[in-house]
Amino acid sequence: MSAQETSATATDHPPIPQEAFDWYDEYAHGVIDRRTFMSRLSTVATAGLTMSVLLGALMPDYAQAEQVSLNDSDIKATYATFPSPKGHKEGRGYLVTPKGLDEKAPVVLVIHENRGLNPYVKDVARRVAKAGFIAFAPDALHPLGGYPGNDDEGRSMQGSMDRAKIEADFVAAATFLKAHDQSSGKLGAVGFCFGGYVVNMLAAAAPETLNAGVPFYGTPAAKEIRKDIKAPLLVQLAELDKRVNGSWPEYEEDLKAAKVDYTMHMYEKANHGFHNDSTGRYDEKMAELAWERTLAFFKKHLS
Repeated sequence: MSAQETSATATDHPPIPQEAFDWYDEYAHGVIDRRTFMSRLSTVATAGLTMSVLLGALMPDYAQAEQVSLNDSDIKATYATFPSPKGHKEGRGYLVTPKGLDEKAPVVLVIHENRGLNPYVKDVARRVAKAGFIAFAPDALHPLGGYPGNDDEGRSMQGSMDRAKIEADFVAAATFLKAHDQSSGKLGAVGFCFGGYVVNMLAAAAPETLNAGVPFYGTPAAKEIRKDIKAPLLVQLAELDKRVNGSWPEYEEDLKAAKVDYTMHMYEKANHGFHNDSTGRYDEKMAELAWERTLAFFKKHLS
């Protein structure tokens, strides 16, 4: 059931209006500040749909975002650092491997949103490892001490950092992961929101490194480097995500011009962030379909 279709019976409150999801997206991406977001939200609050209910539906609840436990017997999770000479000199990320791995395996870079390595993205890395890949999820906030424990502070921290150095850190992370001792030499990348942009950026800026990319609702790389993309791409977009979808027609033209092997899926009635199961934007049916397609894509192109 999509977030905006959640019934009053199922939740004991009226449906969350689509405007609220749109305002949250603007707030989460720095288009409006928190005061403006709260002011707008108050205009749709009612006795049955209070500000508390609205915020509870829109803001993340990471207790809900664990599909694969840290203690799952099929995986082993730890942390690793890597050199990033063109970025912040050193990066750090969450490394998850299938337990008992006695041979080389494909590797997948898992790239977070614009707020650091939060529990949802760490869980995605565990899902990737559970499927048989070596997963690595870097934290762009490592130079500032790492993800601070809440998204608002994490978003502010990431927004204060040098964007070019962050991108260089992810290129360095891709290089590090592809050369990992247990890597088969085939590298995939999946990312969400800002992370989706980073997947598109890696495909263009490091075409010899990336073998397959899955950007979830991510904007394209700079136009002048799109011609360099070589890796096949599985582009995952949400129907109600007007901000990101506005960049797709031009991006698709450039992918065609570069003869890139790409597939785009538009997920019906889904919001930006529909894969994130910690917020009311989560659409279970669409998220599961998108994830099935993601794993099948990596199995096809990284084997």
